[in-house]
Amino acid sequence: MKASNTARAYGWVARMFHWTVAVLILAAIAIGLYADNLPDGGETQLQAIFTAYSVHKTVGMAALALAALRLLWTLTQPRPRPLHPERRLESFGAEVVHWALWIGMVVMPLSGWLLHSAAPGGFARILWPFGQRLPFVPEDAALSGRFAAFHEFGWWLLAGLILLHVAGALKHAIIDRDGTMRRMAGNPEHAPEPPAAQPGLLPHVLAALAGLVVWVGVAFIPADTPEAQEMPATASAPAAAAGSGWAVEQGALEIEVMQAGNAVTGQFGQWQADIAYDPETQTGRVTVDVDIASLTLGAISDAAKGPDFLNAAAHPAARFEAEILPPPAEGQPHAAQGRLTIAGQTVEADLPFELTLQGDVAQAKGQMRVDRRDFGIGAGYADESTVGFGVEIGFELTAKRQ
Repeated sequence: MKASNTARAYGWVARMFHWTVAVLILAAIAIGLYADNLPDGGETQLQAIFTAYSVHKTVGMAALALAALRLLWTLTQPRPRPLHPERRLESFGAEVVHWALWIGMVVMPLSGWLLHSAAPGGFARILWPFGQRLPFVPEDAALSGRFAAFHEFGWWLLAGLILLHVAGALKHAIIDRDGTMRRMAGNPEHAPEPPAAQPGLLPHVLAALAGLVVWVGVAFIPADTPEAQEMPATASAPAAAAGSGWAVEQGALEIEVMQAGNAVTGQFGQWQADIAYDPETQTGRVTVDVDIASLTLGAISDAAKGPDFLNAAAHPAARFEAEILPPPAEGQPHAAQGRLTIAGQTVEADLPFELTLQGDVAQAKGQMRVDRRDFGIGAGYADESTVGFGVEIGFELTAKRQ
């Protein structure tokens, strides 16, 4: 069997690419659906989800590499001539599906890699010795949500194209019985001899453009999937508590956890702060109430708010109540010392923070580290192989004196 294609049949290189990529694409789809439907429970279940998605991504990367090589090979090879050149509409439709499949085999794994690269943290690593992220792709939750929406809609399109391709092959085998299948799967010497007439270049170009347009259309579908909704571009502005001495005009409340050895950063979209502060004495008090359900933490948002961790259903709010103490020396930070309540458990907590005053406007930022075990969070995760013990909580805000 020749490596190159002939007018009658595909060569062994094209056949190898066709069947290998087909198996990898179908395997990636099957593993992805399996991972999506795994139960989200204790440490064993969560680790199974991580493993399944890692295998899904790794198979997808293998499919991407081979699909790109296949597309390059296809562009350099002649295609077997059509067996029924008189069926122009049918031939054109089949070629559009082929081009859409070839493009989809590249853009679908690529969109998954872009989603992986843009997602904050390191959820489910690709199982290879190379880098995990594409260069020049920022870690951005909103961008990750956009890629997630494309990946979600794109798999439906790719599945539909595969079904059309299989239906066309069955038509040739069962209804037409014209030996088309022997061009890709049988002895090329037994493949039928096609008519000598060949169409011009224009139908091929139009078919390629039509296949490309199909995928461009998916990119313009609004990103209103659950994955995208969980990842807003910025947190909502914190509400100012009634009677507050200082009203928060803008700010962010962030959290960082370690998942499978990788840092995952998220934020709370809804919180309010009641701040009283005297610049003369450099003392005051602060009370911060946080809506746990507003947490976004990349791909593990739902798990973080579930019963094994923050348990937003049973404990919808967290609170930090503290006294603001003056800096112990010039140039050193303030400290807010008080009590932090999360998941129904209260512990003593100290929050050092830097404060800058310019007239009636104050800017502050700080960070503290807590241990999830002190709050009974993730009690079923006895070690740090899946979820780390330490949690970083940080804030940055601008407030104006009332």
